[in-house]
Amino acid sequence: MRTIPRRFLDRRSNPNIGTLILLSGLSALAMNIFLPSLPGMARYFDADYSLMQLSVALYLAVSAIVQIFVGPISDKLGRRPVILWGVALFLLATLGCLYAPSAEIFLLFRMCQAIVASAMVLSRAAVRDIYDSDQAASMIGYVTMGMAVVPMIGPMIGGALEETIGWKANFWLLIALGAGTFVIAYLDLGETAQKSGKTLMAQFREYPELLRSPRFWGYSLASGLSSGAFFAYLGGAPFMGTQVYGLSAAQLGVYFASPAVGYFVGNFLSGRYSMRIGLNQMVLWGCLINGVGVALSLGLALVGADSVYSFFGFMTFVGLGNGMAIPNATAGAISVRPHLAGTASGLAGAIMIGVGAGLSAYAGYLLVPGSTPVPLLLIMLSTAVLGFISIRVVIRRERTLGL
Repeated sequence: MRTIPRRFLDRRSNPNIGTLILLSGLSALAMNIFLPSLPGMARYFDADYSLMQLSVALYLAVSAIVQIFVGPISDKLGRRPVILWGVALFLLATLGCLYAPSAEIFLLFRMCQAIVASAMVLSRAAVRDIYDSDQAASMIGYVTMGMAVVPMIGPMIGGALEETIGWKANFWLLIALGAGTFVIAYLDLGETAQKSGKTLMAQFREYPELLRSPRFWGYSLASGLSSGAFFAYLGGAPFMGTQVYGLSAAQLGVYFASPAVGYFVGNFLSGRYSMRIGLNQMVLWGCLINGVGVALSLGLALVGADSVYSFFGFMTFVGLGNGMAIPNATAGAISVRPHLAGTASGLAGAIMIGVGAGLSAYAGYLLVPGSTPVPLLLIMLSTAVLGFISIRVVIRRERTLGL
């Protein structure tokens, strides 16, 4: 482990925790700030709403691909250069979104924006470089707790900007914040990884070592399936808010943030209690809370008693459960093979985001004029249950191995 004292804005030392929070937050903000603007963007580009809705699923899909490659590359080259290049390319892609002449070109640059996922993945890997397993779970919880503030306020800011200035203001804000984050990272982000010295092909050949680990799969699927409920929400909530509950863009931005409130609390609990309770139990309880929240919302929808308050209100349980499950499951997946921390972080992230991309697209596909919340909530409940099963398999496996 690296033991160099942290000195802010001194890249010869380990990075400040605030810098890692900024890097994670930029990626989260890019994912959801513009969601209240989707109806307005569809009108601007004279495109179907369903086409613009792909901006979520395509972003997530490319993020998954990026994460497969960025882990091994960072194990070879180090975390610092990969993060800085990722943020720089994100800024160029955001400019492309602003000046896109058509919806198709916008979606192309939107996919390119996903390169910023490297900052999110490698900020977690940097935590694992510095801390041991259980302490890493706590610190990742704190990092993602700070990250949760961004998506909590992002849609609210995006909705306000949409109604006062227009959708492009969201992307100009991303450029301003991305440039500021790049400067801070350049000055503060010390290298945390010992370069492997291996070729990239040799790095990629180490993937089977991870893929053969049942515990790695269990942690990764617990994280991916638990978060799958949230990603399905990302794909379906804009439709539910505007088409079913009649919210304006600004109102949708406020309601949309409800899972982030729970996520913030869940991350705080992870940071506070993971070392005391153990990461497996934190993941187990997180998956359970996630499923209970969705089940309660589904029950109301099935009897026709749902409302905008019940639908978005119960999403705080989804956020709370994910805030407990994701950082701990991520720390578990990365700790299965500590010498492959970057590779494991990338692959686990790719599994999580890949599942999310598919569920987000599927949710958008199912919701058509006249839809109720039931199809979306059924998808969310199914993934929550499967996430719970996955962590139960990990716990049973560790008991068998005597870990």
